[in-house]
Amino acid sequence: MVNVIGLGYIGLPTALMLATHGVEVVGTDYNKELVSQLNAGEITFEEEGLYDLFVNAISKGIKFSTEYISTMVYIVAVPTPYDKNSKKIDACYVIQAVKNVMEVCPKGAIVIIESTVSPGTIDKFVRPIVEANGFVIGEDIHLVHAPERIIPGNMVYELKHNSRTIGSDSKAIGERVKELYSSFCEGEIVVTDIRTAEMTKVVENTFRDINIAYANELAKICHSDNMDVYEIIRIANKHPRVNILSPGPGVGGHCISVDPWFLVGDYPGLANIILAARKINDSMPEYVLERIHDIMKEKGIKDVSRVGLYGLTYKEDVDDVRESPTLQMLRCMERHLASGVKVYDPWVKKDIVENQYHDFDEFLNNVDIVVILVAHSEIKEKMYKLKGKIILDTRNICDLEGRYRL
Repeated sequence: MVNVIGLGYIGLPTALMLATHGVEVVGTDYNKELVSQLNAGEITFEEEGLYDLFVNAISKGIKFSTEYISTMVYIVAVPTPYDKNSKKIDACYVIQAVKNVMEVCPKGAIVIIESTVSPGTIDKFVRPIVEANGFVIGEDIHLVHAPERIIPGNMVYELKHNSRTIGSDSKAIGERVKELYSSFCEGEIVVTDIRTAEMTKVVENTFRDINIAYANELAKICHSDNMDVYEIIRIANKHPRVNILSPGPGVGGHCISVDPWFLVGDYPGLANIILAARKINDSMPEYVLERIHDIMKEKGIKDVSRVGLYGLTYKEDVDDVRESPTLQMLRCMERHLASGVKVYDPWVKKDIVENQYHDFDEFLNNVDIVVILVAHSEIKEKMYKLKGKIILDTRNICDLEGRYRL
């Protein structure tokens, strides 16, 4: 039996995937409402293919509980935020989960940390907890780091097909965990040591953050001198060894916008390019606000309530709003005592901000400027409805005449 700890964006799909491939699974979460919802047959977030996977896992006997189970394998998939002052990882959820596991686990158990952590986190925070409970690591308890490598919007597919990294003190234990993940994972599974596994995951997301920052800085440079950044990137990418990403309104989600800070916090003075990239990407929501201000001034619009922000999630066609550029923009406006913009997102069903609309047509009827912040399929299909509006397209998906871009 495997006890999966944490039933959020990573833990739930992982638990379901294991269960549908013949592994006995109990999913545990401290959130009683979430567990009750799952036990009532309802999934807790929208994701393509997730409900079918959920139904299949239920038929295979998966269970959900607020209690930790005594078993031989634990997968810890809890959040790992960072301290915005020190820029270091806040490992409180991992620490608490491991403490709870130590209270119920038998000798010989394998504790797998799936949560993304900074290099050295398991040495600094997890090993001391195990030892404080009287266990000998490598004999009584085996520690493994198997960082997740999936993205909202394509989770089910990526869980099955993406390669995985297994970090372990022991090659033999690493191979045992590899066999467990091989029950569903068709990608290559690499076994290495724990610190390498920790570093590899953070490096992957940091690489993407730096590439995005380069595109965003290009956008600022090109706009300052009246050049088309999209045309420049398109031509530059024809070079066989160049692959510049597209600029955007900022970086959200719980990976790219968070993980690079772990390196900045842990290696001050060394992570210079990484720090610069983080600052560039974090500056983009405010840059978009500046662009909105300039467009309002050009068009003679003084009432900010005539501005509509399309999109609240951090990426297209998901309901995940963690660290979304739109929310970053709204927080920035609050700091400057500005408010009143209209907001709409077809994927966010509950009100989470002021002036949030749930009908696209009603939203459009109440704004003059539409700022496209997320490239949801809906707006691509209904772009014709934006005719006559002033459009700031931060995602480069609109081909209507007169639209503004980054």
